[in-house]
Amino acid sequence: MRSLETQNRTGEACVGRDLCRLTCPDERAPGREYEIRLELSRMWREPSRCAPHLRGAAWAVCSVKAINNAGQEECWAAGKVLPCYTRVWIPDPDEVWRSAEIIKDYKEGDKSLQLKLEDETLYEYPIDLQGNELPFLRNPDILVGQNDLTALSYLHEPAVLHNLKVRFLESNHIYTYCGIVLVAINPYEQLPIYEQDVIYAYSGQNMGDMDPHIFAVAEEAYKQMARDEKNQSIIVSGESGAGKTVSAKYAMRFFATVGGSASETNIETKVLASNPIMEAIGNARTTRNDNSSRFGKYIQIGFDKRYHIIGANMRTYLLEKSRVVFQAEDERNYHIFYQLCASSSLPEFKDLGLTCAEDFFYTSQGGDTSIDGVDDADDFEKTRHAFTLLGVKESHQMTIFRIIAAILHLGNLEIQGQQDGEACSVSSEDKHLSNFCSLLGVEHNQMQHWLCHRKLVTTAETYVKNMSLHQVVNARNALAKHIYAQLFSWIVQHINKALHSTVRQHSFIGVLDIYGFETFEVNSFEQFCINYANEKLQQQFNSHVFKLEQEEYMKEGIPWTLIDFYDNQPCIDLIEAKLGILDLLDEECKVPKGTDQNWAQKLYDRHASSQHFQKPRMSNTSFIILHFADKVEYQSEGFLEKNRDTVYEEQINILKASKYQMVADLFQEEDAVPTAATPKGTSRISVRSARPAFKTANKEHRKTVGHQFRNSLHLLMETLNATTPHYVRCIKPNDEKLPFKFDPKRAVQQLRACGVLETIRISAAGFPSRWSYPDFFNRYRVLMNKRDLAKQDKKKICQTLLEDLIKDPDKFQFGRTKIFFRAGQVAYLEKLRADKFRAATIMIQKTVRGWLQRAKYQRLRRATLALQRYARGHLARRLFENLRRTRAAIILQKQYRMVRMHRAFLRVRKATLTIQAFARGMFVRRIYHQMLMEHKATILQKYARGWLARVRLRRAQAAAVVLQCHWRRLRARRQLQALRIEARSAQHLKKLNIGMENKVVQLQRKVDEQNKENKLLNEQLSMLTSAHSSEVEKLKKELQQYERCQRGDGNQLLSLQEEMERLRMELERAHGEREVMEDSHGKERDLLRKRISDLEEENTLLKQEKEELNNRILCQSEDEFARNTVEENIQMKKELEEERSRYQNLVKEYAALEQRYDNLRDEITIIKQTPGHRRNPSNQSSLESDSNNPSICTSEIGDTEDVIQQVEEIGMEKAAMDMTLFLKLQKRVRELELERKKLQAQLEKKEQESKKSQIIETKTEVASEHEDFAYNSLKRQELESENKKLKNELNELRKAIADHATQNSSSNDVQDSYNLLLNQLKSANEELEVRKEEVLILRSQIMKAAQQKETGKNMVKERESISPSASWPNSDRHIDQEDAIEAYQGMCETNRKTEDWGYLNEDGELGLAYQGLKQVARLLEAQLQDQRREHEEEMEALKNQVDLMQEELEKQQQAFLQTLQLSPEVQVELGLQQEITRLTNENLDLKELLEKLEKNEKKLKKQLKIYMKKVHDFEASQAMVPVERRLHERNMQVAVQRKEKNFQGMLEYYKEDEPLLIRNLVTDLKPQAVSATVPCLPAYILFMCIRHADYINDDQKVHSLLTSTINGVKKVMKKHHDDFEMTSFWLANTCRLLHCLKQYSGEVGFMTQNTAKQNEHCLKNFDLTEYRQVLGHLSIQIYQQLINIAKDILQPMIVSAVLENESIQGLSSVKPMGYRKYSSNSAEGDNSYSLDEMIRQLNTFHSIMCDQGLDPEIIQQVFKQLFYMINAMALNNLLLRKDVCSWSTGMQLRFNISQLEEWLRGKNLQQSGAAQTLEPLIQAAQLLQLKKKTSEDAEAICSLCTSLTTQQIVKILNLYTPVNEFEERVTVAFIRNIQKQLQERNDPPHLLLDFKHMFPVLFPFNPSAITMDSIHLPASLNLDFLNKV
Repeated sequence: MRSLETQNRTGEACVGRDLCRLTCPDERAPGREYEIRLELSRMWREPSRCAPHLRGAAWAVCSVKAINNAGQEECWAAGKVLPCYTRVWIPDPDEVWRSAEIIKDYKEGDKSLQLKLEDETLYEYPIDLQGNELPFLRNPDILVGQNDLTALSYLHEPAVLHNLKVRFLESNHIYTYCGIVLVAINPYEQLPIYEQDVIYAYSGQNMGDMDPHIFAVAEEAYKQMARDEKNQSIIVSGESGAGKTVSAKYAMRFFATVGGSASETNIETKVLASNPIMEAIGNARTTRNDNSSRFGKYIQIGFDKRYHIIGANMRTYLLEKSRVVFQAEDERNYHIFYQLCASSSLPEFKDLGLTCAEDFFYTSQGGDTSIDGVDDADDFEKTRHAFTLLGVKESHQMTIFRIIAAILHLGNLEIQGQQDGEACSVSSEDKHLSNFCSLLGVEHNQMQHWLCHRKLVTTAETYVKNMSLHQVVNARNALAKHIYAQLFSWIVQHINKALHSTVRQHSFIGVLDIYGFETFEVNSFEQFCINYANEKLQQQFNSHVFKLEQEEYMKEGIPWTLIDFYDNQPCIDLIEAKLGILDLLDEECKVPKGTDQNWAQKLYDRHASSQHFQKPRMSNTSFIILHFADKVEYQSEGFLEKNRDTVYEEQINILKASKYQMVADLFQEEDAVPTAATPKGTSRISVRSARPAFKTANKEHRKTVGHQFRNSLHLLMETLNATTPHYVRCIKPNDEKLPFKFDPKRAVQQLRACGVLETIRISAAGFPSRWSYPDFFNRYRVLMNKRDLAKQDKKKICQTLLEDLIKDPDKFQFGRTKIFFRAGQVAYLEKLRADKFRAATIMIQKTVRGWLQRAKYQRLRRATLALQRYARGHLARRLFENLRRTRAAIILQKQYRMVRMHRAFLRVRKATLTIQAFARGMFVRRIYHQMLMEHKATILQKYARGWLARVRLRRAQAAAVVLQCHWRRLRARRQLQALRIEARSAQHLKKLNIGMENKVVQLQRKVDEQNKENKLLNEQLSMLTSAHSSEVEKLKKELQQYERCQRGDGNQLLSLQEEMERLRMELERAHGEREVMEDSHGKERDLLRKRISDLEEENTLLKQEKEELNNRILCQSEDEFARNTVEENIQMKKELEEERSRYQNLVKEYAALEQRYDNLRDEITIIKQTPGHRRNPSNQSSLESDSNNPSICTSEIGDTEDVIQQVEEIGMEKAAMDMTLFLKLQKRVRELELERKKLQAQLEKKEQESKKSQIIETKTEVASEHEDFAYNSLKRQELESENKKLKNELNELRKAIADHATQNSSSNDVQDSYNLLLNQLKSANEELEVRKEEVLILRSQIMKAAQQKETGKNMVKERESISPSASWPNSDRHIDQEDAIEAYQGMCETNRKTEDWGYLNEDGELGLAYQGLKQVARLLEAQLQDQRREHEEEMEALKNQVDLMQEELEKQQQAFLQTLQLSPEVQVELGLQQEITRLTNENLDLKELLEKLEKNEKKLKKQLKIYMKKVHDFEASQAMVPVERRLHERNMQVAVQRKEKNFQGMLEYYKEDEPLLIRNLVTDLKPQAVSATVPCLPAYILFMCIRHADYINDDQKVHSLLTSTINGVKKVMKKHHDDFEMTSFWLANTCRLLHCLKQYSGEVGFMTQNTAKQNEHCLKNFDLTEYRQVLGHLSIQIYQQLINIAKDILQPMIVSAVLENESIQGLSSVKPMGYRKYSSNSAEGDNSYSLDEMIRQLNTFHSIMCDQGLDPEIIQQVFKQLFYMINAMALNNLLLRKDVCSWSTGMQLRFNISQLEEWLRGKNLQQSGAAQTLEPLIQAAQLLQLKKKTSEDAEAICSLCTSLTTQQIVKILNLYTPVNEFEERVTVAFIRNIQKQLQERNDPPHLLLDFKHMFPVLFPFNPSAITMDSIHLPASLNLDFLNKV
């Protein structure tokens, strides 16, 4: 606001107008005067406050100049005025041009200008009154830093230099346009602007839309070649070290990337591989460049009709051969020599005899042989690799290295001169000569002889003449140069052969990397040829620039008179015309004794009168040529020798006889290459090598070098004239090779030499400033009135405005699409615009200041009222406080007095109570002691009386017991006698026998127990008797003691009374002491309580502080833990996403390969049908990067088999057209075959193992059955014998009992034996019953084994006959039924054998028992088998778990052992990693659970919506409907959802109807045909067909149907590869089919949301997991195709809609653009899109996907991917365009992004993550809007722009350009501050975002609520052959 206020003060006064009349000669009409009417709207009242840049703009209109032919401005006419504060440029010896400001008005006639320089120093600039040359005016700051120099209002040398300097130093922009020329300044630093992403960003863009770049020029050439079908050329020129080679290399890299070859030859790789070879053999270090190209080259890159690279050809020009034998100081020979020396230690180079480079003369003349930062050995490996890549054999490579080593040895020859000096010789023992001869395979003696001799041939005879030392050295050097030149030409030829293609070339783009204009202190023949070539190129450049300028005016319909421009044809004629310099040089070379001095003299005589030729004053051997760039003085010494390039015939003949074929071939005769021009009608340029054709006719066996160079240059000019040229001028900023250092002197020198200023001059001579009508309207609409703005025709509005503002109509012209302005008019318009803004600013400031003053007054008034209110309130509160304190004091006094009296009363009361308590206690204790004595006496009496009573009781009990015993014994004897009589009878014995044994045993047990009890009672009785006797003795003693005590009670009573008196006295004394102690104790207690309360308060405070600290620490730890957990989860998610991305990229690669194969097959078919070339559609993209480098993905066996099957279908003849693909597929087939065999072997092995185990089990079962049978039979026999034995013993016992009964019936022994026998009999009967049950069980088992054996055989036969091919896991589900049948058969058989069971038991009890237990035994047996089976399965599962646990335990043990061997730090880190892994697994489990819950929630919501929709439909159906509508609905074919009564949701079809099903349901189906039905109806129909095939257990039908469906979908996707609706339709159906296969698979995890009816529809027989995987891969491919289609549709809209669209009208202002912007836009036309159009397209995508039933999760992922592409493309374009990096663009961009975010919210897609992908673009918009001045602003930017990398932030700040004068530029110091604060960031090195990046897609399980039996088949699908089941 402060700066605006300062600027606004400058325009407050207006003092009238001044009208100036200027007259100056017009170039187009000499003598005509034209008027320039200048209205100066304001004069300055306060000069000191005037804004310099606004004042310069205000008076810029005064500097209208007409530029003459020499490129300088004409002087000002008379009456002209330069006002104060105008900024101008003045010459400076150091900086070339320096900015200054006029501090005093300049009027006509003044001799000087009063200036103030930028450093505040004053300077007086003299004015030449005769020439009246005023200094150049400076452009307004708003125009500084333009991408195109032609956009500057003032076009002159200082403006161009300043613009380049600002861009290079402040913005670090090395590229700038100058009309059609790209000016490239070498930064001497690696910049991140050449990555693959940058290439893709420039690909397909108009040249003026993006920032200047070499890629933009290359894209323009590529686009014009494809659009105009005309060959193109890129001419890269500049002096050594300017970066020509690097620029050419990047241009070729662009072509190799964009136009990659369509075949597998990878010709683009070979083109790039030629660069290391040519740099090694043709580049060297000079004083100006470490990698200077010492030759010119023109590379033609050929393209086919699809504009893919098919080949290339290279032509070279003027190799600097003299460098082989001579190098100046601080220079080197060619790199290959040093590379070979650096690698001489390799084993294969031992025979070359090389050492370090310092040991050879040809490599050590320049001094230092190394280059900083360059590893020659490493470069040599790259060179060898490039040779191999280009197909140069290893033997040829070794020969090349042998020849290079031979040249080095040749330079080290020791030549010994003779005494007379006329002869010399070479020693035969010279090791270098021996090495030279052996390496080249020539004869040693001959080479030794002819190095020092020459042959003279006359008509009569031949002479052999000795040569002098100087001649021998020259001959040796000439031979070395000739060998290297021949080797150079051979390498170039072989590179061309490797790059040559047999495919017909449709067009080409040539890249010319040629030397720039050179001038040194000593200029020789090489500089002469180089400058001659630059003269030719400059002439072509001038004519092309002028032609384009004329065409632009003619196309726009502007009247234009041809003007003269600088033509350097006279200089060219001087060099190449008849009797020119080259002709005279060739003529002098033919003279036998011609010398350089004679040739120079001839030049003086012939061309002394030429204006481009001069003779130096102080020399007779040099001459000066006035080139277009500068005057150059050439030294004639050495011209003849270099032009002849003499090599003696004898030496060449020796080399021809070399034993190495390659060496001999280098010097063989070659036929002359025809030089005829290419005939018309062909598009190919004949490929010719630029090297001369050598002949052996005489000693100079070829044409002169000058003649050869002239011919090759003419051929080059023919090629360039036949193409559309594009120019790149490389500038060297400084000679020290320092990064980003700008030397103005060197820059101006090169700008003059390369023709940039000539382009400026031509542009300035006409209308340099050009505006399109819409841009002019948007920029200067503020100057228009409302009446004009109401018009619809913008062109008319602009014409009206200009006619009102600029009175001279010659200063502008209206074209068809653009407005053209003379120099200076744009500055005048900018001044008017600034005045308008200034007036508006004054109005805004006035209003704002008034509002601020009113607000200030209102604040003061409110503050005053508030102060008064608060003061009055304060006084009232103070009065109230006084009254309140008075009342409180009274209350305190009252309360204090009351408390004091109350405390005194309490003390008296407490003392009274204490006395009473002690007195009462004493009396109570006395009564207590008396009662205690009485109680003790009573107890003694009680015990004595009790003892006497018990004695009497015991005596009475003993007498009663004796009487009872005698009576009972008498009765028992009587009963015994009666029983003995009764026992003698037989009936009684029988009764007794029943259960006798048990009774005997029971009686025996009872007797034993009674005996034990008697023993126990006897022991207790003895113990009681002893205790009783001891107690009696003790009582007697106590009685005696008590009697003694009674006697002494009298004496004791007296002593007790005395003792009581004494104790009473002590008690009273103790009471007194106690009172004293209680008083002191009370005081101390009060003090302690007070201290305790204080400590408790302190403790409470400490506890609170501790709790606060604990809570804080806990929160921090929880936050930290949560943060760490979140970070870990994010990291895990990233890793999961990367893994998914890699996996889906493999699927994508495979799809690309399959697509590639299909394309090749179609192409082969077409080629066979119609031979010849086929024209490619013009709209096909040339960026098929996916198909350029195909790779075979073998992740999916099924798809690979499909490809192999397709190869077999088309036959080997067609497949042979692409052998590489066929071989790869064949290799894949072999791999798959091996894998299949391996799996087959494993399967057979497992089957054999299972069979063996079954056999072993059956054998063991049979053996065990046999063993059990034998065991059971033996045990049965043993039990039978034991049973008989027991019966015999029973009979014997009976007999014994009868005998004893007869002998003595009254004795107790008989009774005891009788009882014993009864017990034994009972136990024997019980044992017999047990044995019977065991025999029964054994018998049943025996019969069961026999029955199982027979029924097992029968069941095996039945199984083999019923289902021989059943192999599915559910085939054994009838086991219970078989067991029942077996049990029934066994029961029948046992019924037949029941009559034979009597032998087991005499009474037949076992047979009867068996019938009852049979069913129970069978049931138990079946349960036992089930349990055994379950047990075996559990055992197997447990064994597997144990094995897994053992393996895991072994792994953990190994990891633990390895961990113990590591250091403690590593152990800790490893432990953390393991813990992270565990937590990650838990997180994944929780995430899966969460996803399941979310899915359930979504499903319930979806079901709720469906139910709500059904309710609404039902309610709507109940409403009244008109009769006409009902009739109309009856006639419509609507898919009525009518449910069949017995429809099971399955569709049956015959096998032969499968192709018809696929055709009607997949191949020929249109989405519109099923739009009125259930979404994804084809998927449901296909699944119902699959269900029926599963129901009938037909696996072949399932396999065939699924395979045909997948192949059909692939064919549809290939056919409709650009149809979004079709792709979305089949993506939805493929996903639905996949969901159905999961939902009805029978797996528990997929059935959680199924209804009972849906569970009935599950598949029964087949597991289709593999097909689910294949469908998942197909879904990924369709998804990727859908994304690519959407990208292709949205890509042209993004930049125009997001960056360029002016949604907020009038916000953005267009700056002046240059030539590039309008030329490129005019060619392409208007293809802009608005944001509304892009949003409508997004709506179309969304509605299509929703209507077709695509899952919402997939729709969210689609839009997340599309919004990422929008963000990436918009941000990349923003980073590469200076014109959109402004505050207004940031505001516009933020508004557009908010519209996109609003659209996402409207479509409920905010949870998709699409909005988060726009974060970098949002931060870029905020960065453009933020203040960029102070360090606080830098901190804010760093904290805000977290999604942007450091490079992106710095790039945006460098690109930031003010659109209006009120905005400030970003300073370099601010950018450095940003870089310093962001240096700790670990950002990726890439500048641009990868807009091709694709997020991995997820297909979450989404079950359907529709049941299969509710789906209706529409009649429109023609599926009548399907039958409902």
